Amino acid sequence: MNVTVEPGPLAGEVTAPSSKSEAHRLLICAAFAPGTTDIDCTTTSEDIDATARCLSALGARVTRTRRGFRVVPVRGTSATDNIPEAARGALLDCGESGSTLRFLLPVAAALGCDASLTGHGRLPERPLSPLYEELVAHGTELSPQGRMPLRVGGRLRAGRFSLPGNVSSQYVSGLLLAAPLLAAPVEVVVSEPVESLPYIDITVSALRRFGVGVDEGRVEGPDGPARSYVVSGSDGLVSPGTVSVGGDWSNAAFWLAAGALSDDGVAVRGLDVRSAQGDRQALAALALLGARVLRGAEGAACAHDGLAGRELDVSSCPDLVPPLAAVAAFAEGVTRITGAARLRLKESDRIATVSAAINSLGGRATALDDGLVIEGARELAGGTVDAANDHRIAMMAAVMAGRCAGPVTILGAECVNKSYPAFFEDLSSLGGNVRKES
Repeated sequence: MNVTVEPGPLAGEVTAPSSKSEAHRLLICAAFAPGTTDIDCTTTSEDIDATARCLSALGARVTRTRRGFRVVPVRGTSATDNIPEAARGALLDCGESGSTLRFLLPVAAALGCDASLTGHGRLPERPLSPLYEELVAHGTELSPQGRMPLRVGGRLRAGRFSLPGNVSSQYVSGLLLAAPLLAAPVEVVVSEPVESLPYIDITVSALRRFGVGVDEGRVEGPDGPARSYVVSGSDGLVSPGTVSVGGDWSNAAFWLAAGALSDDGVAVRGLDVRSAQGDRQALAALALLGARVLRGAEGAACAHDGLAGRELDVSSCPDLVPPLAAVAAFAEGVTRITGAARLRLKESDRIATVSAAINSLGGRATALDDGLVIEGARELAGGTVDAANDHRIAMMAAVMAGRCAGPVTILGAECVNKSYPAFFEDLSSLGGNVRKES
């Protein structure tokens, strides 16, 4: 599907979709916590549904309800139990969700159920090292990397896992989510500095909501100072009965960016300014670029002011690059974004595709090894952007259309379904003139 968005600023109020990051983690905890768990999760997406589908394949009963999900857990999932019969030989289709793959790979290894994981799009190409090697060193048998389905045999042993801090935080989260299934102490040591640290915080928060304590500290790791995360093995998952998924700062950042490009501004309801989600840093980053920012008990808002280019280090929040780049393209002067090298391993090479999107609309962006240099302009011409099967590129282009002289056509815009299926409907509710073409 191609979508054309006509020029014109957005304004008004919209409700943030449910956090994809929180939903993945809470669904996994619920699937292995005795008792039924109701998860308040008002919206879903292809990535969230992929995790729900995989947990169902492992033997959990995950059903959609009016408020979100009801999860009846997998039976017999501690290290002292027999392998759950429903999980034996399970095929886990992760879709295009990197989180689903990297979280459930250690979980399947902990279950020892001889499962296979498969995926689509760029997912088979996305790296698994050094998580792959750590799993093998602790008793897991894995088929070669780079090909799917990825077969998981043997059974993961508890112990000490060491990871560098400059790799995906999803590796750390996957090991922590698997730890309660091993019924023995697990320590995950991550060398400093740790990229995308807030995502690990979301995982720790999810485990604590299900009764699992995680002791955090600093130790001397194999490569120097490191962070340590310890799950004792004595705490099993315990269902809280009902748990809620917060609003998604990652996707809300696009509406806040749209507000920064609009005199009347955009407000986003359903956001917790105290959330563990690292992408709440969108407000600080937009303020640094000169936008007028408001924080409240029920959400946040952003409006246009004197936008000016700045230096932005996004090492703790790389997913914010597309919405921040959309604003930087219209900020006076030059914006330099660094700390984003991991974006080359996303649904697209996101450094290259963000740069290409800006340039195709008449702007000036230069790709760096770990980021971008963007020369701002008052107005761009408009044009055609290839979303490259990347939901964040499609949303970025749609937001930029508000300040272009001509329409913006987004090729392959259906990729927003990965994280935000209602994106274009919400764009229309804010005054966006949207035309969809099959």
